[in-house]
Amino acid sequence: MDQCVTVERELEKVLQKFAGYGQLCERSLEELIQYAGGLRREILQTENQDGDLSGTISLVMTQCCKRIKDTVQKLASDHKDIHSSVSRVGKAIDKNFDSDISSVGIDGCWQADSQRILNEVMVEHFFRQGMLDVAEELCQESGLSIDQSQKEPFVELNRILEALKVRVLRPALEWAVSNREMLMAQNSSLEFKLHRLYFISLLMGGTANQREALQYAKNFQPFALNHQKDIQVLMGSLVYLRQGIENSPYVHLLDANQWADICDIFTRDACALLGLSVESPLSVSFSAGCVALPALINIKAVIEQRQCTGVWNQKDELPIEVDLGKKCWYHSIFACPILRQQTTDNNPPMKLVCGHIISRDALNKMFNGSKGRSLGEDLRS
Repeated sequence: MDQCVTVERELEKVLQKFAGYGQLCERSLEELIQYAGGLRREILQTENQDGDLSGTISLVMTQCCKRIKDTVQKLASDHKDIHSSVSRVGKAIDKNFDSDISSVGIDGCWQADSQRILNEVMVEHFFRQGMLDVAEELCQESGLSIDQSQKEPFVELNRILEALKVRVLRPALEWAVSNREMLMAQNSSLEFKLHRLYFISLLMGGTANQREALQYAKNFQPFALNHQKDIQVLMGSLVYLRQGIENSPYVHLLDANQWADICDIFTRDACALLGLSVESPLSVSFSAGCVALPALINIKAVIEQRQCTGVWNQKDELPIEVDLGKKCWYHSIFACPILRQQTTDNNPPMKLVCGHIISRDALNKMFNGSKGRSLGEDLRS
């Protein structure tokens, strides 16, 4: 963290210099333009019929040229100083961050099967981002065979997301209606919120859309049980159509953040229907690696310094626990209080009559008497 702060401090200095330099350039150039324009008007007013300039005008023009030259040199000098500040940012990055991360890598980790899996993850990531041409190019170069049925859902989702970003609801509404049963099965509020947004867009049109808004309100009927209060709010806002929703107690209905929220909700629910995670596995893995890398580099240096490289063989597990934050918690983990081991599918947690939970292996060992003491003693310890 200290390294990041140091680099950010240098970066802030550069950004401040850029901002100051931009303001100086605008001010200096504006002054020159005004000065040169005034001189031009003066020359046009005082020039002789023969076209010759007076000595005074010639002197003023010489001073003008000198002023322009001095200004340009000053701007060039300041620009050169900014270059040195930018180079200091690079030096700060080199000084505070270890560019050699190969020491924590695993030799041979990208063999044939692993390379294929990585390519598949990258292709899926590009599909998610709507970069279909890049994904297809990668498939050709890596020899992957991706079925058309795998690509089509991502094409449709990206098309709908792009429409939502420009506040076009029709494609998303059509998709939600066609998948209504599955969305309701997972308690999704997507379709209701899409209808809600469309209804609000009608409200923004004022009294001219009153009849259409009342007619569209029939779409709320399937959601009356779970969203009764929200529907009441929407219908109450109709009273203020004449004076404008923006001038009423219902102005919160016009919050622009709800468009970003609907994009997130659509992505989450659509991915759930497709059996996909909300975030790209490649993005999650990359973010987790960025968090874990500094700690791994530090522990690797300590291990090498103390000459105990055998502690970490880079295959089974990490030599230290790396906290990736709650954002990367995907599964609950239960550790048996008796055997001090995490439970697995083959060794699941078992709830006893007394309410305590232990692993099945621990329960079997206790029943077999291998521990040599009572269950109560084990749990109390």
